[in-house]
Amino acid sequence: MLQTPSGGAGSGTAARDSGLMSIGTVLNALRDEFPEVTISKIRFLESEGLIEPQRTPSGYRKFSTDDVARLAHVLRMQRDHYLPLKVIREQLDAMERGETVQLPLVGRQRTGDDGPQAPPGPTVARVGRAELMAAADIDDGELKEWESYGLIAPLEDGAYDAEAVTVVALVAELGRFGIEPRHLRVMKAAADREAGLVEQVVAPLKRHRNPQTRAHAEARTKELAALTVKLHAALVKTALGVRLP
Repeated sequence: MLQTPSGGAGSGTAARDSGLMSIGTVLNALRDEFPEVTISKIRFLESEGLIEPQRTPSGYRKFSTDDVARLAHVLRMQRDHYLPLKVIREQLDAMERGETVQLPLVGRQRTGDDGPQAPPGPTVARVGRAELMAAADIDDGELKEWESYGLIAPLEDGAYDAEAVTVVALVAELGRFGIEPRHLRVMKAAADREAGLVEQVVAPLKRHRNPQTRAHAEARTKELAALTVKLHAALVKTALGVRLP
């Protein structure tokens, strides 16, 4: 069971302090599974009350193995289930009480030898409106507003593809910093232009009579999409003049 340390700053005995880790050690321990985690991310999750490391008399954070396990659990909930921090906090509290927590089967569900096993059940390619709102912790009015700005759109049958869960979770996170959905229209426009460029490159492959060539078009689309995302991120970092992971 996940446990939250009950000791305050500098309250542990020498025996209890043995084995405690610095934030840098925790970062290295997590990076195999979470290569994008940063010290700033760990500090942010602490500020949100999701972890409570001990503090030395001089103010340095010291993490127990329970802290690291709890932190890894939080990161998995964000990565694999796209849960907002409020929902993650509620689920952690429920687990502390010994209650069974049901995780939503949406978005990326890592399986196989390269990652933790997914909860039982199939990974869905589509989610309903209620599931989408729950993933971002928003109401129907907010979702309609986001749709009006073109940030997300339902499929013909009224459902949403799994990638929409990622979009709403990110829009909700940006909202915590005062970035409103209407501000994101420029990002949507830029994404549409980048997608158009990729489509222009792979269009001849998609029209080819050979099925293998058409299948190659899908692989090429994914490859180009990944490259455009990396380039976009690098250009934003350059424009801001900051170094980010």
